[in-house]
Amino acid sequence: MKKIIEQTFSVPYRYQVCFVEGIFDQDNPMLAQFLNNGKKAKAFFVVDSGVAEAFPHLLEDIQAYSHAFQHDFQLCAEPLVVPGGEKSKNDESSFRQIVDATHIYGIDRHSYIVAVGGGAILDMVGFAAAISHRGIRHIRIPTTVLSQNDSGVGVKNGINAYGKKNYLGTFAPPFAVINDFNFLTTLEDRDWRSGISEAIKVALIKDLSFFDWLERHALGLAERKMAPMQELIVRCAQMHLDHIAGKDPFESGSARPLDFGHWAAHKLEHLSNYEYRHGEAVAIGIALDSTYSYLKGMISQKDLERIIHLTHSLGFKVYVPELSGEALLKGLEEFREHLGGELTITLLEKLGKGVEVHEMEEQLILKSIEYLKQFQQESLTVKG
Repeated sequence: MKKIIEQTFSVPYRYQVCFVEGIFDQDNPMLAQFLNNGKKAKAFFVVDSGVAEAFPHLLEDIQAYSHAFQHDFQLCAEPLVVPGGEKSKNDESSFRQIVDATHIYGIDRHSYIVAVGGGAILDMVGFAAAISHRGIRHIRIPTTVLSQNDSGVGVKNGINAYGKKNYLGTFAPPFAVINDFNFLTTLEDRDWRSGISEAIKVALIKDLSFFDWLERHALGLAERKMAPMQELIVRCAQMHLDHIAGKDPFESGSARPLDFGHWAAHKLEHLSNYEYRHGEAVAIGIALDSTYSYLKGMISQKDLERIIHLTHSLGFKVYVPELSGEALLKGLEEFREHLGGELTITLLEKLGKGVEVHEMEEQLILKSIEYLKQFQQESLTVKG
């Protein structure tokens, strides 16, 4: 007997990305409303240590908030504070603590795991939530520019393994994302600036008018003006959601337009032992692939100069020593493997429009690196 039975089905996903100030204020019921499933659900909070340090009363505020809304949800344990940054994705101990907590405190599929922190924490906690009980409801509260406008908005979760970025992970939409702009006020300048690189990315590949807007507001963004930053975050988040709603939200194919500049960025992070922030590495990766696009005859020199000038005016470097050498080129092969077989790189057809290519010339990559190295040296000379 030979027989094939086939099933096809689709599953709708819906989640909200909210923007607010004072998420744990006791007169703000937004979070409590998300946590209210009609059964006084359990909630488990995981807090980035850097955020806990910057906001010394945060843990007390969470406790007080839960008491004020005790009819909506209950804390099943004290908030868990874990080290922030890429360390949380390189060291599995924090990840294991969360999985252990789901067992110890009986956190089930109708409970909530709430992550408060930067993108790395959200990635790690989201992965733990996604694989525990095959999926526990996960609420993200991003606290950095990068996580509010990009990584915290999407459907990806993961941790690093085998020296590779996000080697272990899942595609699992969050239950909700709540961006509290107040968390941005204590960011270091590097973290404030770092997230802007993702705005440059989406503007270059999707929206020329947004790139023009970034050029006009570069000074205000560099000076940490909150109004343009809020507009940047909302605009980026909307573009990110629009992309997710497209034809391949779980990246079954090889196309990754939102990974423009990322093949080099991921390798730079690893080569620097994660001394560079993700956004800093992405800015360099964008500059590299934009230069490659220019040398390939795809964009004009004037276009490239606009890109590099904007990047530089926001305080980013476009060249670092780790960019040179054969080790960086291995990032292309690792990126191909990450994509699932076929190398697909987004380059620039013009400002505001990306185009996919399936190969890159090593010699032209090296030439692009030298171009950026010379620019960086000249800009340092001018400053000196």
